[in-house]
Amino acid sequence: MMRITVKGKVAVLTGAASGIGAALARQLAARGASLALIDRDQDGLERVAAEARLFGATVSTHVADLADPAAIAALPDAIAATHAAPALLINNAGVALVGRFDQMDAADFDWLMDINFWAGVRMTRAFLPALRRASGARIVFLSSVFGIIAPPGQCAYAASKFAIRGFAEALRHELADTPIGVTVVHPGGIRTNIARSARLAAGMNPEEAAAGVRAFETMLKTTPEVAASTILRGVERGADRVLIGSDAYAIDALQRLMPARYWRPMQRRLGKLGGLVKAPAEQN
Repeated sequence: MMRITVKGKVAVLTGAASGIGAALARQLAARGASLALIDRDQDGLERVAAEARLFGATVSTHVADLADPAAIAALPDAIAATHAAPALLINNAGVALVGRFDQMDAADFDWLMDINFWAGVRMTRAFLPALRRASGARIVFLSSVFGIIAPPGQCAYAASKFAIRGFAEALRHELADTPIGVTVVHPGGIRTNIARSARLAAGMNPEEAAAGVRAFETMLKTTPEVAASTILRGVERGADRVLIGSDAYAIDALQRLMPARYWRPMQRRLGKLGGLVKAPAEQN
């Protein structure tokens, strides 16, 4: 495993304005990293940047819509105006889409894939030349427990998280002879706002969606701060894969035992919640 110390390094972090991203920004700053923070929420971004600067960190903020390829392509030069070459790229940004496949239109599906999958691919393409200049570097991708299992009502979200996992694992193997490592993170139930801020599929009943969100909020046990510290421990020890939360470990074990039939016992365990899998129980 390729270890990396974040102290003194430049970290590029997407989805930095809230949730796990904000917690990562604070903890990276506390560990002595310099930060290039990216989000479309300018107010949230500036608030998190101010918190990070309290630790003495050099912080730049970059307001960008990661669904826009041109915005991503412009980021390396914008970040280079303040920072040396980055050694850490954390692809944390993510969105959710509530509803079954037959309820969502193609535009909504594409929107989610642009942010959850293509943004990670495009960020990697944009920053890989700079990462190669570091003596040791790491790329982190936030997948999900829904990149391990695929519940009903999560076609788009699970597709994006399985896709980013596959891209990351293949990339790791391609970079095996370089000083760049790749970490894939699978959070379980993290107490963030992603479910409440999820976009509703065009054919989704709003009351049904709200019921699903309320049900899953009772299952969100891990704080963003614990998630962030788990991720950074994994990064510093050079872990290829990081699971967050006892629920993620249980889901991973069940999928290994029953790779094609895991949903039936999960549905029995969840009871009524098994029929309300309409919003993701985690993360960014």
